[in-house]
Amino acid sequence: MLKADFIPHTLKFKIPGGTSRGVLTEKPSWFISVWDDSNPKIKGTGEISLLPKLSPDARPDIEEKIKEVCTQINNYNDNFHEKLIEWPAIRFGLETALLDLQNNGNQTLFNSDFGHGLVGIPINGLIWMDTKESMEQQIQEKLNAGFKCLKMKIGALDFEEEYSLLKNLRKKFPADKLELRVDANGAFSLQQAPKIMDRLARLGIHSIEQPIQAGQWQEMARLCETTPLPIALDEELIGINTPSDKRKLLSTIKPAYIILKPSLVGGMKASEEWIKMAEELNSGWWITSALESNIGLNAIAQWTSTLNNPMPQGLGTGLVFTNNIENGLFINNGMLWHLGH
Repeated sequence: MLKADFIPHTLKFKIPGGTSRGVLTEKPSWFISVWDDSNPKIKGTGEISLLPKLSPDARPDIEEKIKEVCTQINNYNDNFHEKLIEWPAIRFGLETALLDLQNNGNQTLFNSDFGHGLVGIPINGLIWMDTKESMEQQIQEKLNAGFKCLKMKIGALDFEEEYSLLKNLRKKFPADKLELRVDANGAFSLQQAPKIMDRLARLGIHSIEQPIQAGQWQEMARLCETTPLPIALDEELIGINTPSDKRKLLSTIKPAYIILKPSLVGGMKASEEWIKMAEELNSGWWITSALESNIGLNAIAQWTSTLNNPMPQGLGTGLVFTNNIENGLFINNGMLWHLGH
């Protein structure tokens, strides 16, 4: 017989994190623990992590739902992927906790070179939206830290300011020396997007995430067909849960890339469904954390390392909190590493 419980943990940002949806100073998580009644010393732990205004689970009754899952853990154990399909963050947290329990509860979820501290995962350095001066400072810090790929959030400042930052950066570092990605979080209108993407393409930008608001499949498909700049879908994937709907979205829009955040799309199994279909339809992909603590980030990173995708992944968010959980993750020379077990 399994038992389960949970504790809330509010993560506090060192510096407010700016996106086109607003500024984050803190965010909620819950740690869920699962154990076998016959051996309560070994517990599996997972993280249920929410992004306010974005996570489907960001509902007033989320804690009631977590309680229900914990009190009825034996009912959820066998078919939680189906039962929690509308609750992607809880689904991912439980998936991780059960996997951790199967592997003796020491947060080594996969037998991988990354988990043993032998290899690192290349990651992008994230540049948060802020004043031009602050963003310039963030860029310099990331370059000094050895990052070869930067992702800049755009769409909150005046675009001319954002463009001049990227243009100056590109003058110093050609595309073969520094990969530049931009993330618009749906900030641009249908009228603005084509012109903006034309200008960004001239700078040799790698890709743009979610140039327009999610949910406009036909319009996004037209942008993907005509743009000189590869488009990556991010928010577009949230709430698309069944294999048939996933295939329909990918075959309609035909994006260059999809970006998978396990906390937002339902975990590792759900993400692997997306990956399989993306590869069948010739779309690329990479994995990104969604501001989890190191508990969730560790699970995502270990799983990512088993997928053998050589692209820089979006796993560098663990350093942004004042009250993170220490568990052996660290960043060195633009790569995420684990101390190993």
